[in-house]
Amino acid sequence: MSEVKYSGTGAGGGHICIIPFPACGHILPLMDLTHQLLLRGLTVTIMVTPKNLSYLNPLLALHSPNVKPLVFPFPSHPSLPHGVEQMQDLPISFLPHIVNALGKLYHPLVQWFRAQQSPPVAILSDIVLSSWTVNLASHLNIPNICFVPFNVAAVYFWISTPSFLLPFYREAFTMSMQSEGLVFNSFKELESTKLGLIKEKFAKHCRVWGVGPLPPVKVGDEGLNERGGATSIPPDQVISWLDSCKVDKSVVYIGFGTQITLTKHQMKAVASALEESGVRFIWAVKEPMKRAEDGDDDQSLIPHGFEDRVKGQGLVIKGWVPQLTILKHRAVGSYFTHCGWNSALEAIVAGVLLLAWPMQADHFQITRLLADEVGAAIRVCKGLRSVPDATKLARIFVESTTVGQPQRVRAMELQKTALNAIKEGGSSYQALDKVAEELTSFGCNRTEMMKTIRSSL
Repeated sequence: MSEVKYSGTGAGGGHICIIPFPACGHILPLMDLTHQLLLRGLTVTIMVTPKNLSYLNPLLALHSPNVKPLVFPFPSHPSLPHGVEQMQDLPISFLPHIVNALGKLYHPLVQWFRAQQSPPVAILSDIVLSSWTVNLASHLNIPNICFVPFNVAAVYFWISTPSFLLPFYREAFTMSMQSEGLVFNSFKELESTKLGLIKEKFAKHCRVWGVGPLPPVKVGDEGLNERGGATSIPPDQVISWLDSCKVDKSVVYIGFGTQITLTKHQMKAVASALEESGVRFIWAVKEPMKRAEDGDDDQSLIPHGFEDRVKGQGLVIKGWVPQLTILKHRAVGSYFTHCGWNSALEAIVAGVLLLAWPMQADHFQITRLLADEVGAAIRVCKGLRSVPDATKLARIFVESTTVGQPQRVRAMELQKTALNAIKEGGSSYQALDKVAEELTSFGCNRTEMMKTIRSSL
């Protein structure tokens, strides 16, 4: 393996190692959590591979020298395309291969830890990596805390019905329950019952925290753009277009995250619904994956002539979009989404009505929570391969921009609850304090242990 790049810290008891999973929906909220821990006095080393190093830029700009990257070359794997280091380039079925590839860094990490004068006193890692990170921490005789980028209800469902899961996921979630703590990007007021049940029935400890919705790291006025990439319309033009919309809550935002690409038939249905409805819209179209599933070669194809026909009615943005900025704009009233957890949280913080099209993974549990239990979302359709009825979808688009819808009222109530949770003194703010205190105590305990060992020599 090539030489590892690292700039060491002189940290003491507050030094921890972060091991993220390289997918936007995982690494970004974990960087947001890391930001909060750095604000609370910890020192951090973050393990990444070269093509994921840019995710650390906002933290490095804000917190150097208290945060340092530990860069390993991405290990090769026979099932992964050469040069791919991120999940957004691949379908979800490749997730176990990414995890298994990163698992090859187990021994290099052990060697790195042993070479440090002041090594990290704990590991904070993504839950999907638990199949090897929990054992790594045990081998190093330090605690492992798992970060959970899924909603609590989904995790409770998965661990309650382990036979439902593929062996890879079953092992990861089972191992996570053997860690020293679980940190959820959710909040007690939304999921208190499931948080309590996980703590009571599954975790071997009492360390289960809800710390969300985690505020994004921001560096000056361009903070959110640090997360950007190639785009067909610059962010300032997008905001100018939204500013030109005279009616509040009149725009439908359409986006399916970094992991979902629509088929040709799905794209046609959404396009037809937008034309038929006449609503103003912004449609974020993801670039095709480098490795598609069988039969997905026609992904992300915008129907011929569509953009010309809707000129003035809406924007079609290919590539990266400033999603959170769009959702928070006064002109945006609803969000047609796959209901991934990070997207759902961003909509909740913005007070925007969710139009739910759950497709895979935790999307179904999230939709059940927000549509059926909370009443802040509207079900549209479901399934990765389903094609919505264009006429029905057009009607939903129109209705979602009308004033007084009960789901919109509930979404705005949920927004207030979420914002109260993350402000100083709120439930998530207090939980973040406790996570930081717990991680600091690991360092203090290790320092005392080392003093005892030295005094006995």
